[in-house]
Amino acid sequence: MSASLVIDTSTSRTIVGLVKDGEVIWQGFHDGATDHGNAVADLVKQSLSSGVNPDRVIVGMGPGPFTGLRVGIAFARAYALARDIPLIGICSLDAIAIDQRDYTVAIDARRKEIYWARYENGIRVDGPSVNKPDEVKDFIINLYPSVARLVTLAQTQNESEPFYLRRPDAVPTSEQS
Repeated sequence: MSASLVIDTSTSRTIVGLVKDGEVIWQGFHDGATDHGNAVADLVKQSLSSGVNPDRVIVGMGPGPFTGLRVGIAFARAYALARDIPLIGICSLDAIAIDQRDYTVAIDARRKEIYWARYENGIRVDGPSVNKPDEVKDFIINLYPSVARLVTLAQTQNESEPFYLRRPDAVPTSEQS
């Protein structure tokens, strides 16, 4: 028996779920690209009111905008550390459920760009990458990672580092030109 707390903040939507033995017990989301900090704590609190105590945390590791992604990963790491339970990282693009064998999936990267990955037979063969939309062919966009798919991928994937595909906007004064 396994119970997973699932967190993803790679998109403008904060997603939290609680999955026990493959069954989604609770899931919720909050839309707002600048509200991940408040939303993730509120959603986790709501999920835990179901009475199920997770024995692992599964977190989307991006790609995604730096601040939003960092909020979800930091919360997930802190929760797992405080409870002394494992943390499993998943590529968020892999967790977007598409009912096709071959496809390219994308999420908004802001700055008129997209984060994307290409899949053949449901397996990632290219990416994750960041590009202008006109540089990527036939992509599917405006979908979000699936709580159930994040849990399924935890059987075969464990990303230890976030997928940060751009340099941060903030740089030390000594590196500014």
